[in-house]
Amino acid sequence: MDSINNFLLFLDGFLGSAPWFPFFLLAVGIFFTIYLKFPQIRYFRHAVKVTRGKYDTPGAVGDTNHFQALSTALSGTVGTGNIGGVALALHLGGPAALFWMWMTAFFGMTTKFVEVTLSHKYRDTTEDGTISGGPMYYMEKGLNAKWLAMIFALATVLSSFGTGNLPQINSIAAGLENTFSINPIITGAVLSVLLGLVIIGGIRRIALVASALVPSMAFIYLIGAFAVILPNMGNIIPSFLGIFSDAFTGSAASGGFLGATFAFALNRGVNRGLFSNEAGQGSAPIAHAAARTEEPVDEGMVSILEPFIDTIIICTVTGLVILSSGVWKEKHENVFQRADMVFLAGVHTDSNPQQVEELFTYLSGGDSDIGVFNGDIQVTGGVAVNTQAFTLINSRSVAEDVTYQRDGAPLTGMLSVIDGQLVDSTVEVSGRSLLHSVPLTTEAFTRGLLGDYGQYVVSIGLLLFAFSTAIAWSYYGDRAITYLFGPMAVLPYRVVYVVGFFYAAFADTTVVWNVSLITIVLMTLPNLVGILLLSREMKQTTDDYWKRFHD
Repeated sequence: MDSINNFLLFLDGFLGSAPWFPFFLLAVGIFFTIYLKFPQIRYFRHAVKVTRGKYDTPGAVGDTNHFQALSTALSGTVGTGNIGGVALALHLGGPAALFWMWMTAFFGMTTKFVEVTLSHKYRDTTEDGTISGGPMYYMEKGLNAKWLAMIFALATVLSSFGTGNLPQINSIAAGLENTFSINPIITGAVLSVLLGLVIIGGIRRIALVASALVPSMAFIYLIGAFAVILPNMGNIIPSFLGIFSDAFTGSAASGGFLGATFAFALNRGVNRGLFSNEAGQGSAPIAHAAARTEEPVDEGMVSILEPFIDTIIICTVTGLVILSSGVWKEKHENVFQRADMVFLAGVHTDSNPQQVEELFTYLSGGDSDIGVFNGDIQVTGGVAVNTQAFTLINSRSVAEDVTYQRDGAPLTGMLSVIDGQLVDSTVEVSGRSLLHSVPLTTEAFTRGLLGDYGQYVVSIGLLLFAFSTAIAWSYYGDRAITYLFGPMAVLPYRVVYVVGFFYAAFADTTVVWNVSLITIVLMTLPNLVGILLLSREMKQTTDDYWKRFHD
């Protein structure tokens, strides 16, 4: 199992996590923005009108209206990334990361416009009378590359489990267990039944649920967010100043935060932004293809709103909660995860500017004299005795008040460390350090008018966001499996999807998640190359439409 994991992570390092991948995504968005003369600005007002139904054509073919298609696509993108992904980006890149998330959303609006328009243009009606669309159809019909379409469809099926199914319920179950002490098996059982009841009704029921769920969950989340932002209004302007002033210089050390380079902030911001709104991945066009309209550009217009809502509104609100509350640079009591820990040789502190610079260089991957610790840690009553030999770094910060336990009891004995990693996996290490991802957002939500009750807003938001993502991705996989094997394969797929959803509530699904890292790339790369090859057709289609519907 470990060898499979290592191989998958190697592939991800070459593809999805490689520096060139997010920049290629961004470059495609920049190209189409210039080529189509900034449609995200020129067509924004028109897009709102289309979404409201102003240009609806009676009798048009489709399974959903514009708003339902938008809600379904948003339910797939508005998820754990809006809660935990923003926090991770800020943790790694500082305030500057939020600026680059905005940039990816701005250019992603055009990428989404292009991929949705082309996918809707080449959509098809299946044997059971439902509409089926997505990049696989324009790859086959527009590019005459059925082999590429099949790769994309297969990657979509796998991603529906690795992106939309297993990680979502796993996050929900963990969150509800931590906040409300609900057994993950109970969470998995109840939500699996609800998921089955929704997806068995196909896109019409999915769209109805999504159109009710998305506005509701956004409203609850935004109310909780402003309950933090309003008491911290004095920090809003400094937060914005930090976002813009650090955008091209990187973020300096502050509190427990050791700093981030310009390149690191840009990479994290671009990466998190693109994977938050999924612009270019080719998933959302599958939902939009079901919309009732004879004008493909109509639906492309609607999709322009997606990255705006997902990233520029919701992710920005999350970012302002974290920045204005100040929690992103504070150390908090928490249990350390193995992946976040590294033992360094010697004593290092974040109160010494010179050592902060050395640690910053080390964490940024630059040339540094700092080395990892190899040796034994002597522990008495849960506390290390030989602290002059090493420094524990957790979540990119110098850990403080560190304790070591096994089975809930303070540990006494010797612990071996090899290449900076603790050998004994049964030891629980805790203390004070920076937080990231969902725990950081949760802490930020407790710094407002709701106090400790703010954590419940995050838990409920996580539940609704993640569950809606699972619903949307079931439809993406549904259409992909239909393309590959026909309508008869849909029911078996749905059964497996629900069973997998239940299983992941309480199981370790690391391998599947790592598979999804690869399949996301196998969706995105063919999609981006495809829309680039159809760029001239896209421009002609848009120009023809705008001559008829200019307002």
